[in-house]
Amino acid sequence: MATKKVTVTIPEDLLEEIRAEAAERGMSAYVAEALRFKRDRDRLRELVGWLEEEHGPVTESERATVREELHDLDAEHERRSAARKNRAGEAA
Repeated sequence: MATKKVTVTIPEDLLEEIRAEAAERGMSAYVAEALRFKRDRDRLRELVGWLEEEHGPVTESERATVREELHDLDAEHERRSAARKNRAGEAA
């Protein structure tokens, strides 16, 4: 796959977090993955707009349900991340 080098400006605190997360994969792979994720979310938002035009807006009840599900997913992510860090610390 062809690649092209670009220059971007990132807040220092965010850059330090990203470096810690991207260590094994490398910064370029991490950023490319993040940009693909953002592009996909933008496309999903566009799809939601089209669906709302066709079927009407999402209700507050539906939004609340999704927020709850996202909260549960975030909690599970935090739990698994902590467990992974603990295992890594025990292995060291």
